[in-house]
Amino acid sequence: MRSRYVLVPAVVVMAVMAGSAGPAPSGAIEGSVTYSGTLPKMKPIDMSKEPACAKEHTSPVLTQTAVGGPANALQYVVVYVSAGEPRSPIPSEPARFDQKGCTYVPHVLAMQAGQILQIYNDDPLSHNIHPRPHANPEWNKSQQKGSMPINTSWDKPEFIEVKCDIHSWMHSYFAVLNTSHYSVSDDNGNFSLKGLPPGKYTITAWHEQYGSQRQEVVVDGTETKNISFVFKATASSY
Repeated sequence: MRSRYVLVPAVVVMAVMAGSAGPAPSGAIEGSVTYSGTLPKMKPIDMSKEPACAKEHTSPVLTQTAVGGPANALQYVVVYVSAGEPRSPIPSEPARFDQKGCTYVPHVLAMQAGQILQIYNDDPLSHNIHPRPHANPEWNKSQQKGSMPINTSWDKPEFIEVKCDIHSWMHSYFAVLNTSHYSVSDDNGNFSLKGLPPGKYTITAWHEQYGSQRQEVVVDGTETKNISFVFKATASSY
């Protein structure tokens, strides 16, 4: 009987130790994307044929093929883990893509392969969504005003150009990835990849006009590594 009383505290101690272990350590990779050279001049979009959309904008809407910011920041660059981790579980929360003011929002949308994508029409007129993939099936759907969102997904990773066959200026990209660790550079060129277990990673940065760059990064413990990407810009107009 005495040995039974000795075992109880030991079990309690083990349980307390297991509970206090906490989550595994994770680090982050942060940084910025900039450009050298001269960015092309973005052209104003003529929406005069769609007054309902034109009135949604207080200033001229420009193309977004190469968008710069302060200190040569480069926006809409997809930065993601391309090697060094197992494939991430598919998130249950859908990605969202909007059609608002006769523009696609956001211009570049990143998501995980297999994740549900919901496409909304926020405008008082019909739109058309025409993704043009190579590794995944191509489709072309119209969406009436006030209709329910289109639900879809992509099984294979790739960068998919999206156009509207009704409004030719509407243009975007879906970045379908095999990882949940991704970021799209903001108007200051910043990006952040958080929750990375210790390890060696290949980090890829992709831009629709300037291609891809890669860096090898080692993350130890809970540290934050800072890296940067610089793309060479050309001055052709878009």
